Amino acid sequence: MSRILDIHYRRPTYSLMFFTCKLHNFSGNYVHFKKQREPKSSLQAFRSEMGLDHMMERCLLSHKVKEEDGNVYDTLPHVRYLREFQMDELIGKVVIVRFDSNVLLVEKQDQQAKLFDSAVLTIKYLHEAGAKVILVSSWSMKTNSKLLSADSVSAYLSSILQLSVVPMKSFLGYEQPTMENSPTQSIFLLENLFQVKEDVANCSRFSEQLCAGVDIFINDAFSQSHKVLASTVGVTSFCYASVAGFQFEESLVQLKNAFGTKRNPYIAMVGGGNLIEKAAAVRYLVSSADGLVFVGNMAFQIMHALGLPVPRKLVEIGAFTKATGIIQYANSRNIPILFPNDFWCVNVNDRLKEPKLVPVHDILEGWSPVALGPNSLDEITTLLTTSKKVVWIGPVKFDSSVQDSNGTSILVKLLRKLSQRSCDVTVVGNMACKALRGESEVFSSCNIIENASVVWEFLKGRKLPGLVALDRGYPYTIDWHTIYDDPTRPLLVDIGSGNGLFLFGMARKRKDMNFLGLEMNGKLVKRCMEAVHQSSLNNGYFIETNATSTFRSIVSGYPGELVIASIQCPNPDFNKPEHRWKMVQRSLIEAIKDRLSSNGKVFLQSDIEAVALRMKRQFLKYGNEEFTIDHQEEWLRENPFGVQSDWEQHVLRRGVPMYRLMLSKSVNL
Repeated sequence: MSRILDIHYRRPTYSLMFFTCKLHNFSGNYVHFKKQREPKSSLQAFRSEMGLDHMMERCLLSHKVKEEDGNVYDTLPHVRYLREFQMDELIGKVVIVRFDSNVLLVEKQDQQAKLFDSAVLTIKYLHEAGAKVILVSSWSMKTNSKLLSADSVSAYLSSILQLSVVPMKSFLGYEQPTMENSPTQSIFLLENLFQVKEDVANCSRFSEQLCAGVDIFINDAFSQSHKVLASTVGVTSFCYASVAGFQFEESLVQLKNAFGTKRNPYIAMVGGGNLIEKAAAVRYLVSSADGLVFVGNMAFQIMHALGLPVPRKLVEIGAFTKATGIIQYANSRNIPILFPNDFWCVNVNDRLKEPKLVPVHDILEGWSPVALGPNSLDEITTLLTTSKKVVWIGPVKFDSSVQDSNGTSILVKLLRKLSQRSCDVTVVGNMACKALRGESEVFSSCNIIENASVVWEFLKGRKLPGLVALDRGYPYTIDWHTIYDDPTRPLLVDIGSGNGLFLFGMARKRKDMNFLGLEMNGKLVKRCMEAVHQSSLNNGYFIETNATSTFRSIVSGYPGELVIASIQCPNPDFNKPEHRWKMVQRSLIEAIKDRLSSNGKVFLQSDIEAVALRMKRQFLKYGNEEFTIDHQEEWLRENPFGVQSDWEQHVLRRGVPMYRLMLSKSVNL
């Protein structure tokens, strides 16, 4: 490997000195919040004759992200997971699962792999919970040459799951699948999405038809997260809940473990080419690693930017500026950049000739590098031997369509030794992962992410559409004893609390109760919390969150009883049925119903009658007949609490009526 470069003087040096990265501490705004450990799931209590017990244990063991998680955690949204659903919430629900064909259908299947276990667990858990399961995915000859038709795939899945999987005709004219003539305990498989243009185009009409009659969408295809597909993004607009399956969650944990943990020295080994597209990602690696090793075509772009001789055909047009920026950034952080100093090369005009070993600066026109030379491999070995963390992303591949098999094999064996010495090893990319499969010890001890496209997009700082489209979860546990003097008091939750005027008034009026405001606007929450601290209020609190998807996880940990939930004057634009993030969704209504105490109340009001009517109908429709209207008149004339919100005061000053409704939860006999 050439020469670790002293970039400032642009002369080679053979020093292998590392410069330790400075660690940063991250903390929340309030001391009583802390990141959740692995929350105990209802799955841990779930025992099945079909072996889910063992599978669940394997999956949960991998969901332990290292203690030193850095800011990468904050760049990924915390989404809802299937494991957060109690089994009784799934009984009778129609659930569509977008599964990953590269995990379940691949020809050379490793059925002991964590991702395989997790993908199978998603489907089995839903089935055992009593849900009606529909599977959908995209597959081709590359996935498995023996599995092309839906019939063959359904038979294969049946053998894997030990359950009946029935193929269904769909997509032709967007016909809805029919289940009436199928066995009641069957799992259903829709037609292949591979040649469905509407899926790639994220066609709204196709998305709606795809999940017609579906209650819950489960995304279990993390490898497609960087794409905007109807089957991963569009469908979320038409299901009342959209959550991540076990395989998706497992893959997300792998990503966080790879780039969210701090161990030094940390070396990033970068292969492949196309620096222009990946420059932002490489800069991210420079910002977090203690050194970079280039083992692919990107090395020539770095060499070219340093003024070293590089054959013209190996230079990417337009990459010079990007490479120069990366070098300058590495220099500012005082970290080394390494690139090969010798190659095995072949004559492009006569590839039957014996390859020649040549120094990096002596590659002649008409000759093409195909493999790393022995000196380069020796220097990589020397450098990585002292590392505590290694991330290898991209193939050992140069100006050739074939990966350097010898260099890859040597690197794989080196990673095996490192992993046995407690070095954190992550391998990203299909080619590298295939090489790892030949070393079973390495494959089982390394963090493996086969789809490099998702990782490159993540490292560029871009949002992953398939991840962003899922419902949000709440990533914190709450120390209720720190928030309230007495957390056993009855609780009122105001959903969409705004500037908090209603809650502050109620908290001062009712000292025998606790009050919690859930609001998406972070600036309003910050102001409210400043007011809480200034007034030393001990029975009121505010949380920045999307209550539509986090209400259940937040309120379920409260020690006392939830006696009142209020939704006041939701934004009418956000309450339209077609709006993805409308406030009053079925998932929120069911969460309120499940957490509300017997004889508990739900207070709804709006200055727009159509909005109030919609909320009323939805609560009565999705409340499972547990909600009844608490008054004879259609709308309450007066505010039953005697405390008005700021918007309510504004409306009444204009002489406009408010449409108020109080619901009661029936007593369970």
